[in-house]
Amino acid sequence: MNGAKKGGWLGQMGLNKGGGNINWYPGHMAAATRAIRQRLKLTDLVIEVRDARIPLSSTNEDLQPTLAGKRRVIALNKQDLANRNLMHKWISYFNSRKQECLPINAHSRSSVHKLLDLVEFKLKEVMTREPTLLVMVLGVPNVGKSALINSIHQIAVSRFPVQEKTKRARVGPLPGVTQDIAGFKIAHRPSVYVLDSPGVLVPSIPDIETGLKLALAGSVKDSVVGDERIAQYLLAVLNTRGTPLQWKHLVDRETKDIHQELENKPQSVIKDLQNKGKEPMNKSNAYRVQDMVSEVQRALCISLSEFSGSLEDESDLEILIDHQFEVLQKALKIPHRASEARIMVSKKFLTLFRTGKLGQFILDDVPDASDSVS
Repeated sequence: MNGAKKGGWLGQMGLNKGGGNINWYPGHMAAATRAIRQRLKLTDLVIEVRDARIPLSSTNEDLQPTLAGKRRVIALNKQDLANRNLMHKWISYFNSRKQECLPINAHSRSSVHKLLDLVEFKLKEVMTREPTLLVMVLGVPNVGKSALINSIHQIAVSRFPVQEKTKRARVGPLPGVTQDIAGFKIAHRPSVYVLDSPGVLVPSIPDIETGLKLALAGSVKDSVVGDERIAQYLLAVLNTRGTPLQWKHLVDRETKDIHQELENKPQSVIKDLQNKGKEPMNKSNAYRVQDMVSEVQRALCISLSEFSGSLEDESDLEILIDHQFEVLQKALKIPHRASEARIMVSKKFLTLFRTGKLGQFILDDVPDASDSVS
């Protein structure tokens, strides 16, 4: 699960013929961006939340010039879904650019505590002279800002119980914005408030592959790009990285061996196999999910192993991907005659990736030291 080939050509593939240009920027985001710029003028520190799987692609480039002049902590959220073997390289990269970076899990209270400790440390120099300090949480859509804000709220309530009844503490009106700034108090003397902000993308994404990474991570709605187009891109990335070949150990394994392995795993692992919002998963259901994941990995491994074309040839890669849709349909037990079979395959396959069932990934490549990327 190492970095993909450089060059960005995967995003330019003729996947999903007739897909056309993608409108990444819904109209409401323009107003939200203006509001954020106004709020930033009053902000003492910014927590910029990014998706740990796409540390650069989940950047709002339009705001970078403003953020460069602010105290900032880059929170790489969803670290549990990111390749741990590559994470240290990203931390080194940001450190080399003198940008404070911390991998987090927004659902983990201890992880959020570490983030807040770092925030308070970075504010230490101004704490002695300012009675009230404002910290803004911002990021592109679906990087986990809401989860982080909810965790911060829980911590705020434990520190200052008076906030429990009111979801947010009112900090005061902001000139030029009709809605008051709302936030949570996380420290006293001086008072430190954490402010929320809407998730916004840039008006134009620099290249389509960056847009596809955002879509794959869920920052752009599937309906905007198309489930099939996103799934095709994911297969292209997996194939060019050779990831399915790392699942070779599954090809000859018996189902009973996989069940035995699951039997020996702690209950927390079985719990992780279920989707959020669903009823608790028993071992029988966990077996079914694990069987499906193994069948998907096995099918992709065999199809790539038997592939005789060139992964660097766009036409050959498209032929492989079309074949893989067929084997995935069988592995996912989607009826052969289903009229929307490819869409159904795409939706299920993307869910397996997004929930970490296929493994941990970082889709962005760590830039060379000479590259000037925010």
